[in-house]
Amino acid sequence: MLREESVSQEKATRVTSFDVAERAGVNQSTVSRALNGDPSISAPTRHRIEQAAADLGYHIDDRAARLRTGKTGTIAVIVITRPGRSPTDVNPFHYALLGNVCASASAKGYRSLVSFQSEAEHFDSGFVQRRQADAIVLLGTATNTAAWDFHRPLLGRPETSCWGAPFENARRIKADNRDGGRRAAERLLQGGYRNLSFIGDLDDRQSQFRERYEGFRDALSAHGIAAPPTVFEDAETRVEQGRRSVRRLLADSQEIDGLFCCCDAMALGALGALENAGIEVPGDIGVIGFDGLGSGAHSSPPLTTIEPDFTSAGAMLVDLALGAIEPAAAKGVPVHLVERSSVRR
Repeated sequence: MLREESVSQEKATRVTSFDVAERAGVNQSTVSRALNGDPSISAPTRHRIEQAAADLGYHIDDRAARLRTGKTGTIAVIVITRPGRSPTDVNPFHYALLGNVCASASAKGYRSLVSFQSEAEHFDSGFVQRRQADAIVLLGTATNTAAWDFHRPLLGRPETSCWGAPFENARRIKADNRDGGRRAAERLLQGGYRNLSFIGDLDDRQSQFRERYEGFRDALSAHGIAAPPTVFEDAETRVEQGRRSVRRLLADSQEIDGLFCCCDAMALGALGALENAGIEVPGDIGVIGFDGLGSGAHSSPPLTTIEPDFTSAGAMLVDLALGAIEPAAAKGVPVHLVERSSVRR
């Protein structure tokens, strides 16, 4: 009997959205929209409703909201990593993207469900079908061919966006790579360097390295300088690729005084190889990377680099996955020069 009375009293005193509406001086539908993140609700009204809900101890019933709206309020973020490696062994660039995707999702009222996927037994793309998420953002290394091939059917779907997919027809966001290459060329020329070379794999499954080279080449052409030679020596890691590529340049006795590396990791390897060879940077050779990795600030010397606007990248990935923008509007993410010490002033 006592238990029945307790349950009855709990039901009688349970706070509802109607109670919140009465206290805030709005109608119930406005309460629901405000507490579910509807951007059409003004900031003062939202604040008044949130304060009323807090005062009354009211909380949204997530399960009821999902049933009512058919939405989960969640975005799944799939991070494709290298097979055979720990999930923590991820390119810092992709961690920066991940953080900005999650921040953008949160700002729009969404939770993030993050899945690191490297091996075939871990591949999973069914988050929307299982109603665990409303949209999917994929990002990560293009070197995991099996993972991208598995997820390829997703990449044209309207609830999906990606960064790093090696397929041209994917709903993808990428940096303005050609502008980045142009900025790298202009900065090296400004530093007085003239015998320039590009380190990077132009046959990579992603088009981004090729686009960076093309921007670099076209900017030099505008100054009457012939297309720069390219060099690339493969290795297990990008850093080692940079090291080996510089060793090959030196072994070939090419007269170079400036390097544009297609990514920061290769540039860091290049700096190490130049130091080991007794070549001074930036005095003898200027070096510029691309990615804006924080680790470049601690290299020797600190690495000048081209950095995408990570905040814009995260927002565009979320907006495209949620259908807030169309693929045609998903232009290249703006880039800017991060001035450090690997290029002469």
